[in-house]
Amino acid sequence: MIQPVSGEGSVSKLQADLDVPVRYSLSIGEQLLPLNDWLGSTLRIEALGTIHCSHCGRRTKKSYSQGFCYPCMTKLARCDTCIMSPEKCHYDQGTCREPAWGEQFCMTDHIVYLANSSGLKVGITRATQIPTRWIDQGASQALPILRVATRQQSGLVEDLLRQQVADKTNWRALLRGEPEPVDMQAARERIMEGAQEGLLALQARFGLQAIQSLDAEVVNIRYPVLEYSPKPQSANLDKEPVLEGTLLGIKGQYLILDTGVINIRKYTSYTLSVSVY
Repeated sequence: MIQPVSGEGSVSKLQADLDVPVRYSLSIGEQLLPLNDWLGSTLRIEALGTIHCSHCGRRTKKSYSQGFCYPCMTKLARCDTCIMSPEKCHYDQGTCREPAWGEQFCMTDHIVYLANSSGLKVGITRATQIPTRWIDQGASQALPILRVATRQQSGLVEDLLRQQVADKTNWRALLRGEPEPVDMQAARERIMEGAQEGLLALQARFGLQAIQSLDAEVVNIRYPVLEYSPKPQSANLDKEPVLEGTLLGIKGQYLILDTGVINIRKYTSYTLSVSVY
């Protein structure tokens, strides 16, 4: 039996280290709490009614784009529509909200990958965000397939590949159990063959060095889960500010309790009180 632990403050997304299983920590205020140690214990989470923008610190009644106030949401490049749809990047048109930020985070190598979370999907991420991105999505298998020179180009490649494979994760399926294993290398060969004409066209547009195939190994990821939820019900701290129950597992950005599941990333910048006993 662990000793009672508590924390209070503004929260951000779960921090994770690739281990067997993944090792998670909860960042709350100035504390970093070890979630894996809490499995099987009673966890109580309470929203205290305040939200402070993760960029400017301003108090806000509502969180926009996972942790920002409305003014920051409207002016920050990281909150622009091209973040969700990179193929719509408008940097070259001179209308980027923050050109220096775009140069640092968007004009850099990105990886196009296949992942098996609730089933096979395609995704993109900055090269520096591997394997964090896969863990955040709850992927059980992941395989990098292409290295691309910019975020916009990765979005164009993803748009091409999702004609053959999904680009979304079904969160309910993710939390009901482990997905059926996929032959990731075979899937890669099939998808790349189907997209060959489109990829050649993109290379002709941006250059051969801009879009390069990768010969990588499949990464297998295990999560600290004692028991999955056959019918996961999502908690909503805006409507019911207290969630309490036995912590059964952690997967992606979700805490799985016997009383409900909660996506911690959704509550970035919320002031929470967390206790375990």
